[in-house]
Amino acid sequence: MFGRVKSLDAILATAEKKSLHRSLGAFQLTMLGVGAVIGTGIFVLTAEAAQKAGPGMMLSFVIAGFVCAVAALCYAEMAAMVPVSGSAYTYSYAVMGELVAWMVGWALILEYAIAAGAVSVGWSGYMIGFVQNSFHIIVPLELVRGPFDGGLINLPAMAIAAIITVLLVLGTKESATVNAVLVAIKIAALTLFVALTLPVIRSGQFVPFAPLGFTGISGAAASIFFAYVGFDAVSTAAEETTNPQRNMPIGLIGSLAICTVFYMLVAAGVIGTVGAQPVFGPGHVALDPGTPALSQACSLIHDNAVVCSKEALAWTLRSVGHPFVGWLVGAAAILALPSVILMMMFGQTRIFFVMSRDGLLPEFFSKVHPKFHTPHVITILTGIFVALFAAFFPVGLLADVSNSGTLFAFAAVSIAVMVLRVTDAGRHRPFHTPAVWVIAPISILGCLYLFYSLSAATVELFIGWAALGLVVYYAYSRSRSHVGRGLTEVHEEDADLPPSSVPPIL
Repeated sequence: MFGRVKSLDAILATAEKKSLHRSLGAFQLTMLGVGAVIGTGIFVLTAEAAQKAGPGMMLSFVIAGFVCAVAALCYAEMAAMVPVSGSAYTYSYAVMGELVAWMVGWALILEYAIAAGAVSVGWSGYMIGFVQNSFHIIVPLELVRGPFDGGLINLPAMAIAAIITVLLVLGTKESATVNAVLVAIKIAALTLFVALTLPVIRSGQFVPFAPLGFTGISGAAASIFFAYVGFDAVSTAAEETTNPQRNMPIGLIGSLAICTVFYMLVAAGVIGTVGAQPVFGPGHVALDPGTPALSQACSLIHDNAVVCSKEALAWTLRSVGHPFVGWLVGAAAILALPSVILMMMFGQTRIFFVMSRDGLLPEFFSKVHPKFHTPHVITILTGIFVALFAAFFPVGLLADVSNSGTLFAFAAVSIAVMVLRVTDAGRHRPFHTPAVWVIAPISILGCLYLFYSLSAATVELFIGWAALGLVVYYAYSRSRSHVGRGLTEVHEEDADLPPSSVPPIL
């Protein structure tokens, strides 16, 4: 039907040789999802979302969370059936063929590498705010903002990307204890923020609720979608889950529900204390100059571009009389966000690694360092590109571009679930997407809705990136594909890398 399909049985053969112990229950899966989801989106993008939707950004969180929930159910069925490396790329290769798989893998570059750049920029914003407020050191904006943010280069963002790259090359493994502590720090910081802001919210700050109409809410939802990226960490744990038919949906929906409630409470705290009306444009509302407002954390630079604070939550707390707690929230973000950068960069290198072993990318990409046993070539190349993205582009643009790749991949997985239900209906499925002929189309339509709610520039950039991907595929990858050349003895999982080189998500 699709041509050049990699045999699903061949993919599973290697995984079955190394089956993992099933020990994760619903609670562990839920906490896994919460830890993976809470990150840059809520700590950094709040001001960006307010500029697009005003107080209506609370509804934006619900819309983005719902689309993620239905996509997660589709993702879980594929992850349970194909519990091997490669994520949506591998699923697409097994179901819809090489060309679709290539385009999904090409899109995942936008998801992982550019997302790592976005988190690096977010980390930089909190670090600079922390330094300036703790030590009263004024850092020149030219050195901490890219040219689209009114500066020249974002050196702190480049530095954190470089540090993470070195860690990945060395094979440094994050311990489960350290990651658990980082998750606790993130949750504690958001809980403290909510506890201090909700008691003093003012209902008048929510009016008008949608100054730019539903279009603004949709645009914010497309950006806020970035705040939920990471939930697929739950679905990739399917092979280690007890009773996946019951526990996978609980873990997926439970973690997304908890994060959505957290996000809405944080958004309510921001809106109710300092307001969230757009600072520029037709939805701008005149505010009392003496009242702190999140809009004051934004400024207008050249070409009418709006630049907002990268440390919105810490800024809010300082503005309402809690400077020390704002300092604590900033410190929490500084400590916790690098683990998200590591996870994104690791995901990118693993996708490249698998594509290289399939022959779709040059073979040297999958070279393993003789001493550190890590794919050092592709890790260094990924680190260079992430550092450049972080150095020159703003977090809002990076997040939107990352979302475009993620939405494409999620839609492809949702299509793959339906295709496989028809072409291989008898295959064992540890987890079944409930009401798949309803859930999967809703997921696809939701992804399309959010995709076209992105800015026109982001959509055009994605189309250009996809066109470039097709050129690379037909000029290089198609003729060198192992499947196309009839080479069946291809590695299908991470057997080439020892477990010590793989940093766990939690």
